[in-house]
Order: sequence, then C-alpha cells, then structure tokens
Amino acid sequence: MSESKFVKGILYGAILGGALTMLDRKTRDSVMNQSRRVKNEIKYYNKNRDELKQTIEQQVTKWQSVYNQFTSDAKYISQKVNEVKEITPQVKTLVSDTKDTFSQSKEEYKSIVVPENEEPKSIYEPKLQS
Repeated sequence: MSESKFVKGILYGAILGGALTMLDRKTRDSVMNQSRRVKNEIKYYNKNRDELKQTIEQQVTKWQSVYNQFTSDAKYISQKVNEVKEITPQVKTLVSDTKDTFSQSKEEYKSIVVPENEEPKSIYEPKLQS
C-alpha cells in the first residue's frame, strides 16, 4: 500500500514541479522551441525514412567502432599488467643479486680506492692528512 503512495507522490511532485517551471518565460520559450524542433524532425524523417535508416546505421557503426577500440585497449592494458606482474619477481632477484655482489666485493673496492696504510673510517670520507 505504501508503494502506491510513494509512486503517486513522485508523479504528483513531477507534475507540480513541471508546472511551476513553466511560470518562467524563458523556460516556456525553450520548451516550445524544443518541441517545434522535435516535431519538424519527426515530420522530416517520416517523409525520408531511408535517410533515417542511414543515420541510425551510421550511429550504430560509430558506437561499434568505439566499443571495439575500447575492448582492444582493455586487452592491451591487461596484457601489459600481466607482463609487469611476471617481470617484478625477476627485477627483485636482479636487484638482490646486485646488492649481494657489491656487498661481497666491498673490501676489494676499498683496497683499490684507498691504500691500506691510509684507511679512512668510511669509504666515503677520505682521511685528512696532517
């Protein structure tokens, strides 16, 4: 029972709102112009049905091409995401191996850069000479 009151309330509100907006002169003029335009288009396409058919076919073709392009783009993006998912573990392994290699050869680098008798506290700060 409450559903019928709800639907009636919505319909009455829409009718009342529509009637109130028609009090404005600009709104009335706009509604009249739109109505005339639609009426003229209906008359035109009623006489020229082949053109209506052609226009509809063009719109269908346009939206089909948009859909096909969107589908193609979505597939491409999905493939790239999957490639990134596959590459990420490989990159992690490569970075880890590189880090281990540098850590293991730290002493070798030290001996090449700084002679043993002048060894600084850190490889980044040279020993001050007195």
